[in-house]
Amino acid sequence: MPTFNSQTLLQQLQGDVSSLLNVLHTRIMPQPHAALLSQPAPGGWSVIQCLDHLNSYGLYYLPQLEAALGKGEQLGLPAKPAFKSGWFGNYFTNMMQPRPDGALKSKMNAPKGHRPVPQPAAAQVLDEFAAQQQRLLQLLQRAGQTDIGRLRVPTSLTRLIKLSAGDTFRFLIAHEQRHMLQALRALLAATGNNHTAVSMQHLADV
Repeated sequence: MPTFNSQTLLQQLQGDVSSLLNVLHTRIMPQPHAALLSQPAPGGWSVIQCLDHLNSYGLYYLPQLEAALGKGEQLGLPAKPAFKSGWFGNYFTNMMQPRPDGALKSKMNAPKGHRPVPQPAAAQVLDEFAAQQQRLLQLLQRAGQTDIGRLRVPTSLTRLIKLSAGDTFRFLIAHEQRHMLQALRALLAATGNNHTAVSMQHLADV
């Protein structure tokens, strides 16, 4: 399993989240809600549905991460210079992480509890997503002060599988990147543009 410099990894993840917020504020929020609620094809998710799906994961994982970091702070667990990914954590992250060209390594159906409704409240979803990303940035900053390899977080699939806090951050942010690219494709389709030419570069150069 890969080993990372802990601080470098956390800084990279903070940069990834900041890029997602930049996409939200510069590409998505200026658009009319009608475009954001437009589905690219029957059964396809709109921009707002993609973000609503991500919000449902944030509602579970952000409190879990906060509790784990709080435990590390309470126990006085010092940060370690190196973080080694676990088997499950690395597998889930790689499964979610889009390729550089935006292609997905695997397709999957969203669990029942994380499927968005057909017409979510656009303003509420946008505000919630922005707030969750700010909270995620704060948690990443706190994570630099404790042992992200030792602290454990139960997955939303089953509490029997627990990931390290470091892998939970990696998985959660890779999942966000995956669906933000999906949201950008839906937006391009809604505005009459080529919705297939979306790569990871679109999450960096906005």
